[in-house]
Amino acid sequence: MSQIDITRRHALSPERTREVIEHIADSLQRKFDVIPRWDGDTLHFARSGVDGFIATQGNEVRVHARLGMLLTPLKPMVEAEIRSKLDEYFPAAG
Repeated sequence: MSQIDITRRHALSPERTREVIEHIADSLQRKFDVIPRWDGDTLHFARSGVDGFIATQGNEVRVHARLGMLLTPLKPMVEAEIRSKLDEYFPAAG
């Protein structure tokens, strides 16, 4: 099992942060058939071979994912995609 853990500071309001995470969750559900579930300020997601969460606290967002054996070889590609989406949706704090 392999893990990805990325924390990003951003300048979005809490409301906008949650909207963006909802958008990402919808995309994950459509593209990868994951099942998203909110628990407070943390969106948990899971499907066969991967589970994790997207958490927001203040001006930070954290993405944590555990990749199963079959997805472990794809970790660099998955991590690059996550970083790309964070760059797109969470502009750096000033």
